[in-house]
Amino acid sequence: MAGVLKPDLDPLRLALGALVVLSVSRIHQHFAALSAIRALLLLVAFTALYAFLNPKKIAAGNLQLKPARMVMVMMGWACLTVPFGISLGGSASFILNSYSKTILLCFLLMVGIRGPRDLLTIVWSYVIGCAALSYLALFVFGLTKSAGTDVARLSGMATFDANDMGLVLLIGLALALLTYQVSQTPGKIMSGITIIGIGGALARSGSRGAFVGLVVFGGALMVMLRSVPLTKKLGFMLATLMGLAIFAPAGYWEQMKTIAAPTQDYNWDAQDGRRAVAERGLGYMLGYPIFGLGIQNFWRAECFMSEKAANRVVGNGIRCTPPHNSYIQAGAETGVPGLILWSTMVFSGIIGATRVRKRLPRAWERSADAEERFLYLSSMYLPLAMIAFAVTSFFLSFAWIDMVYMVMAMICGFYACVGARLPGLDPALIGAKPRGRSPGPRAMPMPARPPVTGRP
Repeated sequence: MAGVLKPDLDPLRLALGALVVLSVSRIHQHFAALSAIRALLLLVAFTALYAFLNPKKIAAGNLQLKPARMVMVMMGWACLTVPFGISLGGSASFILNSYSKTILLCFLLMVGIRGPRDLLTIVWSYVIGCAALSYLALFVFGLTKSAGTDVARLSGMATFDANDMGLVLLIGLALALLTYQVSQTPGKIMSGITIIGIGGALARSGSRGAFVGLVVFGGALMVMLRSVPLTKKLGFMLATLMGLAIFAPAGYWEQMKTIAAPTQDYNWDAQDGRRAVAERGLGYMLGYPIFGLGIQNFWRAECFMSEKAANRVVGNGIRCTPPHNSYIQAGAETGVPGLILWSTMVFSGIIGATRVRKRLPRAWERSADAEERFLYLSSMYLPLAMIAFAVTSFFLSFAWIDMVYMVMAMICGFYACVGARLPGLDPALIGAKPRGRSPGPRAMPMPARPPVTGRP
């Protein structure tokens, strides 16, 4: 029987884990006591100070890997566009007060992953955050029926809104499947309950975008995880569907049926529907093709530059609509180069980790070495987590929010762990600088370990 890998619970990893839990669940926004003590700020300060005083506890070299460099380039471009946007002060304020914190958390996670145990700690932290968020969605937050319909869904949430929660939880679903695979009985029970809870929370959200994301997620699960037995894959999906079936509120399935008739939905022809907003967003991108409107200026364009603003009747209000699409958001606010950089960052997380998996020894999947088995399974579930983001973010404004950067940090940590264990791995796969003469892409693990056979 394969060994079991346990998370690293030293002070730095505990603080990083707590940061992830709070960022994912946002329970500090629900509980006044956590908000009053500025829990996130205290954790960031402690983490940064501890890392500075204990440089041997971090892996600063991880910032040279491809995922880290891509995040740096995206951040640099977003900052470069600020003077050329429609509101220098608005963009600069957003970067200083929000986006910089997202990037700082990403880099702290990257350098905080020294090995597989550290990576497992971060993965478990995200899963725990989703468990807390699911609990709030199922047993704390209430349901409200939309005006003129019998559809009930979550509303008045102190954390994410109902649609945003779906994206956060779908990433957590992929990671919960990973923790289930690598845990002993208590961890499997925790992961299984979280999977069912995620299904239930997705149902109560009433989000059609999350439902589309779940369908694509299920298809990717079946196609990408070829070495996982079909019965286990079906079991994972059935557990999620069980949560959907148990907790689905009134009108949920009728609401999901409307996905098949998009032209009959208000999003098709309403002034502030998703179709009209996307068309205006493309117009902003073509009007400001190089630098865009400036990060976080989409809503300003809607209120002061758009056709609806020009045609507004005096005395009537106007909605400063968010982009409702992360790709449109990236392109409109940071121009065509920004859209290319942001999309490359997202899809490289899927393609890159999948390419690395093809070079891992197949024997790792059932290895008696817990670290090897965990890394092999991570090469399957981390791309799945990014697919969940890539699909669901098409319906949400998530280009500058924590989730994609957290997954990038996990993928960066995964690259670092694989590169340390397989010194002969082609550096181009993970974006590392070659160290001397490479022994070849199919090099075996460290000599102190039993030899394993790679793919033929």
